[in-house]
Amino acid sequence: MEEFVSNTNSANLKMIGDRLYDEQGFKAARILFAAIPDNARLASTHVQLGEYAQAVDIAKKANNAKTWKEVNTACVKAEQFRLAQVAAMHIIVHPDHLEDLIAQYEKAGHFEELISLLDSGLSQERAHVGMFTELGVLYAKYKPEKLTDFIKMNTQKLNIPKLIQACERHNLWEQVVFLYMQYDEFDSAANTMMAHSPTAFSHDQFQMVMQKISNMELYYRAIQFYLDEEPMQVNSLLNTISAKVDHARVVQLVKKIDNLPLILPYLKQVQVHNVAGVNDAVNDIYVEAEQYEDLRQSIDDFDNFDQIALAQKLEKHELCEMRRIAAKVYTKNKRFKQSIELSKVDKMYKDCMETARDSGNAELVESLLRFFVENDMSECFCACLYTCYDYVRPDVALELAWRKNMLDFAMPYLIQVVKEYTGRIDALDKKTIKKEEEEEKNKSASNDYVPDYMMPAMMPGVGMPGMGNLAIMGPSAAPAPNMGGFGQQPMGQPQMGNPSMMMTPGMGRF
Repeated sequence: MEEFVSNTNSANLKMIGDRLYDEQGFKAARILFAAIPDNARLASTHVQLGEYAQAVDIAKKANNAKTWKEVNTACVKAEQFRLAQVAAMHIIVHPDHLEDLIAQYEKAGHFEELISLLDSGLSQERAHVGMFTELGVLYAKYKPEKLTDFIKMNTQKLNIPKLIQACERHNLWEQVVFLYMQYDEFDSAANTMMAHSPTAFSHDQFQMVMQKISNMELYYRAIQFYLDEEPMQVNSLLNTISAKVDHARVVQLVKKIDNLPLILPYLKQVQVHNVAGVNDAVNDIYVEAEQYEDLRQSIDDFDNFDQIALAQKLEKHELCEMRRIAAKVYTKNKRFKQSIELSKVDKMYKDCMETARDSGNAELVESLLRFFVENDMSECFCACLYTCYDYVRPDVALELAWRKNMLDFAMPYLIQVVKEYTGRIDALDKKTIKKEEEEEKNKSASNDYVPDYMMPAMMPGVGMPGMGNLAIMGPSAAPAPNMGGFGQQPMGQPQMGNPSMMMTPGMGRF
């Protein structure tokens, strides 16, 4: 065949070579294919002859994917992995052939060689997303301990959804969470952490995810999750999401498991919003713990709660301070009589007096005074007169003191009343005297008024046109009648009227 090929001939060498190949005359076919040359068929012939190195060399000349796949398959079967890798390097750069190549290696059980192949291929210039993703999938299957580092190093080069599916199939939930976060699927990341908490949950990471989720219902699911599995961290979570949750709904959620004291720090923090549900929850916690000072402060600072229900709950409490708070709540709701009666039972007479004073009701004050008098509590009677001074009628106080021989205890009050009334009378007298003086002064000023045009006539020796000199009239001159418009002058003063009307018979004109 070598001699035939070397001589001049007109034979169709390719057809003969194909026939020899089909009839397994591989050595003869090799000579023909080399003579043509047909590198693709020649590489196949070398493969059939077990000449794998030569097959790889010829495949480089053929340089097509089909030839490389054939050479690679043969090398893998022969476990010539170095040569197989050389061939595979020309295959993995084609995404369409990559999955078939991986399936071939996996089917033969050569996982290490496959991972090594893809790892080496990533350094090529033609490396693509599929290569990185498939290597990640292989790590997920066979070397999960390397997957996390691989993902962190190549996050931007991965097909994340496909790798997530692979990780989920192999229960690599920690890596699933990380991939979801890199893919901005924070809702899915939160759900995964809660669903697979033994391996996927991290408190710090979870709090970071909760700040970026879009589904509001996840907040309440997260709270329930923490109550069930991480109760000591629930306040930290609530502080993180407090601006985004309905505080009343949070209270109801925790109330179902009857564990409100667990979230007291959170409740105290959000109580500034004065939400009714939060206030009720805080007050209930204080009542249960008998923290009456904190309860009193809470009631003073925040008024949006069911006040009457709280008062009714506290009025039969075994702790006296709690009953005092009930009386205080009744007072704030203007149920003064109910508050006073409650304070009487506990003998909190100071509270009774202050409540009566705050009511501004004189009848309520007098009723309390009668209570003290009838029970011979003279000191309380005296103190009540002082505390409710503005609403006590002096005659009532004096009568009660006289009838029960408590004048000595009423005397400070009576002295103060006398002092007050005396001061008022003195002030009234001063105002009256001052007013009378002003009226007298105004009256005198009105009588002394003289019009300007009459001033020359009042001067001695000066006359007015049309009338004689008044000075020559003498004391015997009769006063002129009072004319309208000038008023009546006091006795002893000349009357001023119309000059023409003041002339008497016999007086000439100048």
